[in-house]
Amino acid sequence: MAVATLAVGSVLTYTLNRDNSAGGGGAAGSGSAASPVTVVIGVDAPLSGAQSPLGVGIKNSADLAAKTANRTRHVPGVKFRIKALDDASSPAKGRPNAAQFVADEKVLGVVGPLNSGVAHTMTEPLAQANLVNVSPANTNPVLTLGPHWAGGTKSRPYKTYFRTVATDVDQGPFAARYLYEEGRKTKLYVMDDGSDYGTSLTSGFTAEFTKLGGTVVGAEKVDPEQSDFAGLARKVRSSGAEAVYFGGYYTTATPLSRQLKQAVPDIPLMGGDGLFDQQFLAADPKPEGDLATNVGVPAESLEGGETFLAQYRKAGYSEAAGAYGPYAYDAAWAVIEAVKDVVAAHGGLPEDARAKMPQAVAGLKFDGVTGRVAFDKYGDTVDRRLTVYAVKDGSWTTVKSGSLNP
Repeated sequence: MAVATLAVGSVLTYTLNRDNSAGGGGAAGSGSAASPVTVVIGVDAPLSGAQSPLGVGIKNSADLAAKTANRTRHVPGVKFRIKALDDASSPAKGRPNAAQFVADEKVLGVVGPLNSGVAHTMTEPLAQANLVNVSPANTNPVLTLGPHWAGGTKSRPYKTYFRTVATDVDQGPFAARYLYEEGRKTKLYVMDDGSDYGTSLTSGFTAEFTKLGGTVVGAEKVDPEQSDFAGLARKVRSSGAEAVYFGGYYTTATPLSRQLKQAVPDIPLMGGDGLFDQQFLAADPKPEGDLATNVGVPAESLEGGETFLAQYRKAGYSEAAGAYGPYAYDAAWAVIEAVKDVVAAHGGLPEDARAKMPQAVAGLKFDGVTGRVAFDKYGDTVDRRLTVYAVKDGSWTTVKSGSLNP
């Protein structure tokens, strides 16, 4: 088990700025000047298509972690490099990419993917090969809690899967707390698109909102392909609702928001990360005052964020790190720390190093860019941070960041 001995946020500064001469050299466990063993960290992300800016930020951030580990000789005798594959946000590419990682015996861990849908197709083949997988972005609870989690039965599907971000289980309650405590809203209308994503958001939201003392004055299921919400908007108006919480995606939320405001001027619509998209801002008129949660905290607000961003820029990456960059850095660093533990425990990399990695990751505790990095028994992060954004002057603006730590 790797236990941090430095203060929160200090490991990043320590590892990024440590003198190049520090640390050991040579082959793993040998203490000699022999050539280092190469360990590959796989990276699966959308490197093409509409979500490629996020995917490239994930790739670059994982690459920065590998380069930092090499520069500081964080694991004596081991050199890291990444192997990045493009999934184009398509679930159909998840399994073939997983097969490529499995076939490369030097790959001891995979960072990614961005999309939960892609993760669903990758987790099984990676698990069958004992290949550890740490995602910086997936939010679907099923990946760690199993298909029956909403009914109260949690069962971890794959011991190889972990993530460094909060999930949809957290987004609904976090939104409820914001609307009730910060927004002073006591009467809400709740609706969702009937998807697993939408219903998981609204179920968590409703339970927390009513627990806090709020009242749900109406609830509806909407067709995600629907565009005429005039009748529903009139129902919201007559209900006396002070805000609407919607579980679904921006494609449905865009016309819903516009027609709600035509019926009830200034009523805010709030949703999860399915709304937190630049395309939602492209609506005319702009959805001023609407709100969305997203997992994680902007890099600028993290204790280790400024150091991370400075080193990211210094490394020469032309693309932005993006919303998930810091979480990708910590995901890659989790793989690196696990390799370090395996090397230390065996005097070098054993032949079955890949099989020993899931247990090593499960036991990690260290202070990273995003805060405390550790995982619960299901593989979820114990540091569950989220952010509320509001549309102000046509742009997403941070209004509250916080934690849902147990």
